[in-house]
Amino acid sequence: MFALMLAVFLGMLDAQIVATALPRIVSDLGGLSEFAWVTTAYIIASSVSTPVYGKLGDLFGRKNVFLTAIVLFLAASFACGLAQNIGQLIAFRVVQGIGAGGLLVSVLAIIGEMFAPREGARYYGYFSMVFAVSALAGPAVGGVLTDALSWRWVFFLNVPLALLALIAVGLFLHLPRHPRRPRIDYAGIVLLTGAIVGLTLVTSWGGVRYDWTSGIILGLGAATLLCTALFILVERRVPEPVIPLRLFKNSTLTLAVLIGALAGAVFLGSVNFLALFVQVVTGATPTQSGLILLPMMLGLVASSMLSTKHIAKSGRYKWYPVASMALGLVAAALLATMDADTPRAVAIGYMVVLGVAAGLNIQVLAMAAQNAAPREDMGAVSATIPFFRTVGTSIGISVFAAIFYDRLATSLAEHLPADARGSLSVDATSSQEVLQHLPAAVRHGVAQAYADALSPVFLATLPMLAVGLVLALLLKDVRLRQHHHGGDAKAE
Repeated sequence: MFALMLAVFLGMLDAQIVATALPRIVSDLGGLSEFAWVTTAYIIASSVSTPVYGKLGDLFGRKNVFLTAIVLFLAASFACGLAQNIGQLIAFRVVQGIGAGGLLVSVLAIIGEMFAPREGARYYGYFSMVFAVSALAGPAVGGVLTDALSWRWVFFLNVPLALLALIAVGLFLHLPRHPRRPRIDYAGIVLLTGAIVGLTLVTSWGGVRYDWTSGIILGLGAATLLCTALFILVERRVPEPVIPLRLFKNSTLTLAVLIGALAGAVFLGSVNFLALFVQVVTGATPTQSGLILLPMMLGLVASSMLSTKHIAKSGRYKWYPVASMALGLVAAALLATMDADTPRAVAIGYMVVLGVAAGLNIQVLAMAAQNAAPREDMGAVSATIPFFRTVGTSIGISVFAAIFYDRLATSLAEHLPADARGSLSVDATSSQEVLQHLPAAVRHGVAQAYADALSPVFLATLPMLAVGLVLALLLKDVRLRQHHHGGDAKAE
């Protein structure tokens, strides 16, 4: 179990640790115009590989696939640390993302393989704790390593940790073997890759680099829809689909996927905007911002661990997603009332409510889906929930960004003094260095403008949460199984 949690820590830490090192990376390697691809390439590769790893684990055995993911992640991390230009770094980040995509989904599938749903519930609490700790530690560790040693150690740090996980998994992880004739769905993998790449580019570029009505965005949107439609057609015909569509005949899995996508959009998609409120509206530094967001993450960890512990005892899970969406509605309504005069303590309290709401469903949906899944599809099911949560997060960030930026320019014109409107660009208003040197009246105007622009973002989450609440109420109130579907199998 230590090796599994270490893999979770590695995957999540790497997603966060690079952010604080990016300015130094660009300074050393150049390529300012391409630096966003250091992150975007990783996200695309990780998203594409997640459902593929789930299915490959079903076909070839989860231990072998997990070891492959760790090796890829280890080798790519070392290569990233040796990169001599931005192009090399981006290429190595693609390989690193492919490896990372197999870490989290393999852990989820292995927990489902090792333990019956009722027994495995408590291990999801450990998963949530490690997930949150690594998310909190990432930016701070990245900053310390970059300042004390070099940005290259942000990547070199992964090498000994991944090597330790590799040895532990190789020596001590023993899973049952379920012999199956492997038939890989190459067409499905290619089409799914095209759909995810297209969706990621649309949500990353739309309204930021290109207008939503530009030919590039419309073309990418059309290609994404085409790949999605062809993917569905292929998955209905191949013998071993990447995402078995027959699973969606089970209402529990379908509802878990939809609720997970909405939860990803609201709870994960809104975090960047909370950080923006904390830094620009309340005037917190990046370090202070991390501390202010800490109680929210602690609320997430506490509610996730307590809920999974109670589920392990009772076997009942339905009312936790219901409570998550209902409490999320309260949190979103409270967050929408914040303005430039809202005390930090009050804002922290509202964010804690949001964190508690998020924690109530973060692992429960995976448990519900695995409880309804046949053993031979455990990997595909374990990958489907995080995959659609990621898709929901991408869409949520895109929608919220469009709402925010559409409102911000108008709000700045309303709240800034007349003599500051022409001399202060929209981009400059988010810079701590610029804000620190502005007159008090101008700073307050910027803070109020951001608060006004962020309020509609939180209001936009209300209908999503309301739909999620209805869907959660439709979940069947069944107990988690105390045994696996199917019989025994040989160990691998």
